[in-house]
Amino acid sequence: MLAAQQRERDYVLREVLKVKGLMPLLMKQRNGQRWSAAERRELKDTLKALSNISPYLLTLALPGSVLMLPVLAWWLDRRRGRRN
Repeated sequence: MLAAQQRERDYVLREVLKVKGLMPLLMKQRNGQRWSAAERRELKDTLKALSNISPYLLTLALPGSVLMLPVLAWWLDRRRGRRN
């Protein structure tokens, strides 16, 4: 059980670190500059990383999030089962 917890913690940490630098990249368009092709690719990868950790973020943000933990565990287990 501890190994599974460590694995998930490492996974969330890796995905959150991918999101680092998102705000300056998003504000570039807002400030009247254009995104290059490499920046668009980086933006796409960053948003994909955010979508991968959205179940974790959702359970932390919702009121009563402790009650959502069994739902999160079920969803993660279901998703992992489909890959095998």
